[in-house]
Amino acid sequence: MPGGRLTQQERQQIALGLADGLAYAEIARRLDRPTSTITREVMRNGGPTAYRADVAHRATEHRAHRRRQGAPRRSGTPQAHGRDSEAVRAYEETLTTVFMQSGTPKMMARVLAGLFVSDAGSLTASELVERLHVSPASISKAVAFLEEQGLVRRERDERRRERYVVDSDVWYQSMVASARGTALVAETAREGVGVLGAGTPAATRLENVARFLDFVGESITRAAEQARDILHTDAEPASRGTAQATSTRA
Repeated sequence: MPGGRLTQQERQQIALGLADGLAYAEIARRLDRPTSTITREVMRNGGPTAYRADVAHRATEHRAHRRRQGAPRRSGTPQAHGRDSEAVRAYEETLTTVFMQSGTPKMMARVLAGLFVSDAGSLTASELVERLHVSPASISKAVAFLEEQGLVRRERDERRRERYVVDSDVWYQSMVASARGTALVAETAREGVGVLGAGTPAATRLENVARFLDFVGESITRAAEQARDILHTDAEPASRGTAQATSTRA
């Protein structure tokens, strides 16, 4: 499977695939690229309806030029736990893209991804500004949005600095909030049955929607409660994981 940056010809193939209504996975298969590469490329350059190969190529060249002019980056150098810095950066971009596909605005998705890939699960505003190369105002706006969604909380560290934190419970809270929203839609749909008249085509449609959403919402809540403990599972020591992997290969 080829690596490295996408070529202009590959970007043209992506644009043609999008125009033909192909899924990201199919475009990736035709280019012999990971699906995540195609997804990230499209989402960071206007999305499936606005993607243009020439614009995307110029934007990528511009970003690469800015990185070369900025602080020196030691490609492939180890970080904490022996991580490859370029691999971590690429994964963070992929995670950002996935958050965007799920409906999170771009800047909010970048902040959330940055928090998730940090071992502490928390960063200060200044750390996020330096990490994402954006203004403090952009970070403030993104955090406010994420707080409203229950995805981030604030706390003070020992130096009285405000830190933004992603809890282990963040996905549990998100699922429960989703279930509440689903229940509200179901309740509203059921109200329409009385307005439109029981037994009419429109009322029947709404009643079926309400029953479906009731079932889905209850299932989500039940599954979230049953699986909540998984979010608090301690990580295995690195040495133990390495030993197990070596034993498996042997």
